[in-house]
Amino acid sequence: MSKRAFKKYIKSLEKEDLEEQIMDLYNRFEDVKVFYNFVFNPNEEKLVNEAKFKISKEYFPPNKRKAKARRSVAHKYIKHFKKLEMEPHSLADLMFYNVEIAQTFSADKDNITEAFEKSIFKSQEQAVNYVIEQGILPEFLNRIQKINAEAVSQNWSNSYLFERINDQFL
Repeated sequence: MSKRAFKKYIKSLEKEDLEEQIMDLYNRFEDVKVFYNFVFNPNEEKLVNEAKFKISKEYFPPNKRKAKARRSVAHKYIKHFKKLEMEPHSLADLMFYNVEIAQTFSADKDNITEAFEKSIFKSQEQAVNYVIEQGILPEFLNRIQKINAEAVSQNWSNSYLFERINDQFL
């Protein structure tokens, strides 16, 4: 169904029928429930803190398990929060946190792979692009500098890419 046809269909419904359909969607689809819960009670700080906790568990599991260090866990939250149109500062904070926690993890390890470094650079690049798009770059320059300096200090094979980002904005 095209957007135009859908709009026409919605306009043809009586108020009670429309309310009934929305309630049906709310009850049937978890995504609709999540969306409306976020719209009416955003509590972004709580959501970001929960996401940070789950991301940190990827790198530092509480029960001495081996760390999985999957970037995909953070990426899933970031994608979800973008879809919900979370406040840009909160989302940017989570994006940079993802990079920072990965660097904290890698600081203790001798066997960090090039693929890991490349993946974390991609996360950094996405975070920088996001703050530029949102017009909030100046507020995150300090964190960008620290992340870039950490990549250099850990002798990452792609640290020159981090430095390039640093040079671009300073």
